[in-house]
Amino acid sequence: MGKGSNREKWVLPYADFVTVLLCFFIVMYSLSSVDAEKFAALARALQHSLGGRGTVLIEAPDASIGPDSYNPIELDRGISQVHDTAFLAQIASVQQQVQELMDEAGLTAQIEMFTEERGLVISVQDTVLFSSGSAKLTPQAREVMDKLGLILLQTPNYIRIEGHTDNVPINTPRFSSNWELSVARATSVVQYLIARHNFPPERLSATGYGEYRPKATNATAEGRQKNRRVDFVILSSLYEKSEPQGQQDKPNP
Repeated sequence: MGKGSNREKWVLPYADFVTVLLCFFIVMYSLSSVDAEKFAALARALQHSLGGRGTVLIEAPDASIGPDSYNPIELDRGISQVHDTAFLAQIASVQQQVQELMDEAGLTAQIEMFTEERGLVISVQDTVLFSSGSAKLTPQAREVMDKLGLILLQTPNYIRIEGHTDNVPINTPRFSSNWELSVARATSVVQYLIARHNFPPERLSATGYGEYRPKATNATAEGRQKNRRVDFVILSSLYEKSEPQGQQDKPNP
């Protein structure tokens, strides 16, 4: 009986192997036909299995667009994965529409899109929007802003407009520093969105970084051109709580 028992020892490891193999194919099948709910469930399962530490890179699936149409965004654990997945699907749609705008207007070299932990960034070179040293939108800028504004209106998120310059000093009757120019440009964009598209003012903010947040070297003309830009940042809803919340006035009884 002892010899027979030894011959049957392979049964348990084999059964374990078959079980693991079955689980593998189930996961592969789920990934091949994933939708938002399955994706969120998988994210929560991974979070639980890893003890809730660290971060997870999640890409929101969208059958209507190609796999290269958007980039993954880093999501903090402890936040509703369903909500985050919906945001990623939303910005994927925005990216697709902005890409169509860029192709139509011939601005693929002047507009860049990328995702960061804080959300989607649409980076527009200053030549698309302003004349040199000016904070007044050009006629071309108004055409671009009209189309871009309609796209941004589709999102319910906060949108931060950020002005940037290169490190070449400016000293004009209106702007005594790059700080003032960058802030004025961001403010001009905000004012246009509100006036032209009736954009909810509470969803917008304007800020200027001057020359101090360069994305390229200021040692070359090409690098300085990249640094002179206005960034449209669609903030992830993960960071809404970090934004100042306004207190709505209540009518007097």
